[in-house]
Amino acid sequence: MKLISGKEMCRVLKQHVWVLVRIKGSHHAYEKSGNPKTIVVPVHANKDLKIGTQRGIMKDAEISEADL
Repeated sequence: MKLISGKEMCRVLKQHVWVLVRIKGSHHAYEKSGNPKTIVVPVHANKDLKIGTQRGIMKDAEISEADL
């Protein structure tokens, strides 16, 4: 799996119609109408997300590896 940074994940979520609803520190929260989940992305400089965090975000947002 290709690891991406938190900044890149935010861009991917925006492309899939997720809307930034709040930022608390370095954690960006996204919501999508029609989806009850809130996705929180840790944006720590340009560091790659940990594999489990990235997989969890992708699963909740219904994003595949091809979308990255």
